[in-house]
Amino acid sequence: MPSKTAVIAIGGNSLIQDSKKPQMDFQWEAVRETCEHIAHMIEAGWRVVITHGNGPQVGFILRRAELAAHEVHGVPLDIIVADTQGSIGYMLQQALRNSLLRRGIIKNTLSVVTQTVVDRDDSAFQKPNKPIGSFLSEPDARKFEAQGWTVVEDAGRGWRRVVASPQPLEIIELDTIRMALDHEYVVVAVGGGGIPVIRKADGELRGVYAVIDKDRASSLLASLLNVDLFMISTGVERVALNFNKPDQRFLDVMTVSEARRYMQEGHFAPGSMLPKIEAVVTYIERGGKEALITDFANIERALRGESGTRVIAG
Repeated sequence: MPSKTAVIAIGGNSLIQDSKKPQMDFQWEAVRETCEHIAHMIEAGWRVVITHGNGPQVGFILRRAELAAHEVHGVPLDIIVADTQGSIGYMLQQALRNSLLRRGIIKNTLSVVTQTVVDRDDSAFQKPNKPIGSFLSEPDARKFEAQGWTVVEDAGRGWRRVVASPQPLEIIELDTIRMALDHEYVVVAVGGGGIPVIRKADGELRGVYAVIDKDRASSLLASLLNVDLFMISTGVERVALNFNKPDQRFLDVMTVSEARRYMQEGHFAPGSMLPKIEAVVTYIERGGKEALITDFANIERALRGESGTRVIAG
């Protein structure tokens, strides 16, 4: 039976499970636990491409640069995205290799530093809305606002800085990712949505001051690879209507038409679940087979149909 292929998108916040414990030891614990579940998928015969968020990690690097500005040069945002692709990719590579070895599986994992093309005229550059960095109290957020940042309240969870988030149009390293998959590598790619670049008139690429939504870029990658499953691992077991309200209702299955209606009714928060729903809807509408949203602890159960929210055409 031929192997099935999945793109699994891991949220950057899921690597920091407790905002009071952002230190690397705790991030390692989260990565290792996540990789145990992914290793189970691989053991069951899946070919896997892992994508990941990097919002909190980007914020930490920016904050370090701000604190050290009197001593060292600043770091452009595209370079910071590349840095986090390397560091988080390394963690996923090591943790997944170790998880597979414990199962007697010898399989290489490869992280691809990935560039994602955006349009220089994308309206997002005039309307920054993508949260980066850790959650802030309103007084701290206002301090950043006074320094020139745009800050917003993020889905009732606190305040965050925001930057432009243009739409992903093209993945430069797509052929490399596909080739690695064909050679039975587990691939880590499109970290943080990819390094945002524009293509100049002469064809040259240049990084831009922005970040790309990880779920949008993962959706694009899943479509371009024509995978069997696009999975988003997030902080909740299932998608809910009326989230955190007395009449909250969890969804086991959701069609694209239902998802569009729920989005119009305002069920999904812009800084939280909305981009995930938009990403899976776009994937299905591009001809994708199946999408799944769940938390990493329930990946195996979701694959068996016992948990998670499955999104299908219709």
